[in-house]
Amino acid sequence: MGLIINTFYSNKEVFLRELISNASDALDKIRFKSIANPAELESQPELRIRLIPNLEENTLTIEDTGIGMTKSDLVHNLGTIARSGTRAFMEALQAGADISMIGQFGVGFYSAYLVADRVTVVTKHNDDDTQWLWESAAGGTFTIVPDTEGPRLGRGTSIVLHLKDKDEAKNYLKEAEIRKLVLKHSQFIQYPIEL
Repeated sequence: MGLIINTFYSNKEVFLRELISNASDALDKIRFKSIANPAELESQPELRIRLIPNLEENTLTIEDTGIGMTKSDLVHNLGTIARSGTRAFMEALQAGADISMIGQFGVGFYSAYLVADRVTVVTKHNDDDTQWLWESAAGGTFTIVPDTEGPRLGRGTSIVLHLKDKDEAKNYLKEAEIRKLVLKHSQFIQYPIEL
C-alpha cells in the first residue's frame, strides 16, 4: 500500500476524483436496478453525492445514496479484488502507463490514503438488513462490524477520510479547494454533488 501512496506523491488531488467516480458508479447501479424494480429507490429516493468537510474532526466525508455494499461486498471490493488490482496497476506503471489511470484497476478507492491516515466506510445495501462499518489505516488489515450507533443511511455509502496532520491535507477541508477540485476533475458527473 505504501508503494502506491508514495507513487502518487506528486498528484494527491486524484483522490477526490476517484471517490466521486466510485460514488457515481454506485448511483448508476441503483438507478439501473430501479428500472426493473422501482421499489429499490424507496429506502432513499434521492440520487446524489454529498461532500462534508469537518474542520473540528479533521475529516472529509464523501457520501452517496447509491447501491451500497453488503458485508460480502466490503470484503471483496475493498479487500481481495483491490489487492489484485494493486498488483496489476503497479505492473502497468512499470510498463509506462499513466498514473491517472488508477481507477481502471479497481484500486481508486485506495487513493484516499494519499490524504488520509485512516478511512472509515459506512454502508447500507437494500439486500442486507445490517448497516456495516469498515475501517482501515492502510496497513493491509481492516475491520468490519455492524454499525449500530451511527446515523442510518437508508441506502448508500459514506466514506470518512481522517486526514493526515499536514497542512496540505487540511487544504481539502476548505470549501474553495473542494469546489476547485470538483470542477477540475468531476464536472461531468451526472448526479448532484452537494457541498
